[in-house]
Amino acid sequence: MMSQEENALLIKTDRGTPCGELMRRYWHPVALAEELPPGGAPLSVRICGEDLVLFRDDQQRIGLLALHCSHRGTDLSYGRIEDGGLRCLYHGWLYDIHGRCLEQPGEPGGGEHRDQIRHCAYPCKELAGAIFTYMGPGEPPLIPNYDFLNAAPDHLYVSKIFHDCNYLQANEGNIDPVHLSYLHKFLEKRDEGYRGVRGAEESHYNLVARNSAPVLDVELSDCGVRIYTVRKLEDDKSYLRVSHFIMPNLSAFPGQTGGEGYSINWHVPVDDMHHWKYTFVYSAGAPLKKEQVGRERSELGPDYRLKRNEANRFLQDREAMIDKTYAGMGTGFQAHDAFATSSQGTVQDRGGEQLVSSDKAIVAARKLIEKAIRDVQEGKDPPHVIRSAGDNRGPHFMVLSEMIPSSADWRRHAKEREAEERANL
Repeated sequence: MMSQEENALLIKTDRGTPCGELMRRYWHPVALAEELPPGGAPLSVRICGEDLVLFRDDQQRIGLLALHCSHRGTDLSYGRIEDGGLRCLYHGWLYDIHGRCLEQPGEPGGGEHRDQIRHCAYPCKELAGAIFTYMGPGEPPLIPNYDFLNAAPDHLYVSKIFHDCNYLQANEGNIDPVHLSYLHKFLEKRDEGYRGVRGAEESHYNLVARNSAPVLDVELSDCGVRIYTVRKLEDDKSYLRVSHFIMPNLSAFPGQTGGEGYSINWHVPVDDMHHWKYTFVYSAGAPLKKEQVGRERSELGPDYRLKRNEANRFLQDREAMIDKTYAGMGTGFQAHDAFATSSQGTVQDRGGEQLVSSDKAIVAARKLIEKAIRDVQEGKDPPHVIRSAGDNRGPHFMVLSEMIPSSADWRRHAKEREAEERANL
């Protein structure tokens, strides 16, 4: 069981809170690039309890500023993009992407003291169809050189989904392998082209349904927690999956492209009770069949919120539960996950939680976050903060989805596969 104080330590992310200071030592996605097209309007965003405005200036440079003008507090997301910055509508103060006040046009000489203004501003980078920001102190670390961040557009699919719960609840769903055999179970055989399992003749959807009590093990890695899941099947075959919890708020797992790629869920706090899940689907092999991948995420409205939600009970179909899907909530995993984690409450009362042996990855991730918080409090960099280009060589993690002989040493197999990948760098 976890006390309220311990729970709060892990989920409160406002500036000045222990976890909030930890989060601010890393880069995070703050918007999809499609939300901020060239010539588009500024975008009001909220991340880790801070209200901000994201914009492209008239030179297409990206800025992220505090939402309220330093003069009288007017909302800058209504401002004008012009003259090298973002201009407040109230009195015309002009800010560049670094937070410098370029003009105070209502003041003599354009504002004799305007250079003293340093409006809150955060650096941004555009990668892989998303815009990332660093909100912490000092020189920003390097963005980890993940393969998917450098993928060609036809090998990557990116989206985001709003969740009515804190970031940690939803991310813990990613590192809970047993739920795949229940929540996402198909009662009819399913194969839509992406089998996602190396050496298998059928879909991973079918394989996880045939063994609901896998062997689980975890170990610390340089980026977080590595999770091994082994499902013993018939004919001396086992299904091996290797997935990861990655510090501080994302996970990598096989997903639809597990045979030759992986998926990333990156959970970015809005506040302590809501977050955005940024999803990246990556194929290192063949280009993605984006129409097919998109169907898995087709139940989103234009505001990136699920059409299936608590207000309509996730459109659960009890008849479909008889012979189609275990949950009766359609075929999209995103709605399944949103139901499971949001129905715990925006902040789950973990004082009543009864953890079991299959929750070992969740326990390991929580302990790692707690240790990272202490590192920050002691003035040290937490795990997976990268400052040297020499340390920023992949793979930071390896995702596996393979059939192996049940008699094989699955841990040795995974290590050999990892060695193969590193040798190919």
